[in-house]
Amino acid sequence: MVAGYHLIWTVYGFWLPNDPRGSTSKEVRIEPIAALGEHHYGRKEQQPRAKELREFLKSASDALAHKVYTLEDAEITLVGAALGSEIADRAYVCYACAVMPDHVHMLIRRHGDRAEDMIARFQKRAKAALIEAGKRPVNHPVWTDGAGWKTFINTPRQFEAQIKYTWQNPEKIGKPNQTWAFVQAYDGWMPE
Repeated sequence: MVAGYHLIWTVYGFWLPNDPRGSTSKEVRIEPIAALGEHHYGRKEQQPRAKELREFLKSASDALAHKVYTLEDAEITLVGAALGSEIADRAYVCYACAVMPDHVHMLIRRHGDRAEDMIARFQKRAKAALIEAGKRPVNHPVWTDGAGWKTFINTPRQFEAQIKYTWQNPEKIGKPNQTWAFVQAYDGWMPE
């Protein structure tokens, strides 16, 4: 039985259909992007070196229709506040959240909304907040096209592992852990 969702989505320009790490995209539809490299469905077993990935992302940013932005610290705070507002409005229960410069992780307890719909709502609210604050142009996509990724959580052990993974994400890039008022401590909850 699904007890929760680990939701992940990326900032525009940071995980393309032919990303050298692999992709869940079925095809590459835009010719300038297709010319950057071979498409591989799914995560590649052998991951590229950091230099190769940086070179791909640089070439991709030159080929994309919109400017590629990362989320700066103030924008991370702004996105986090928008996510918190959506959580409050929809009565979601969030056990972990990490807003990174190029992607977002959220661990949400099972709800009547589908995971894909949750991601869409979070993206819409955060995009609106960035535009309203003058941090992105009105016509900028902000997030990578599509519904992001979801992992189903089925056991307390999975909840705990995904909470730890999400919590440690900022540390991996030398940033402090994030504390969000909307994140609740996991209490072992499982659906009956």
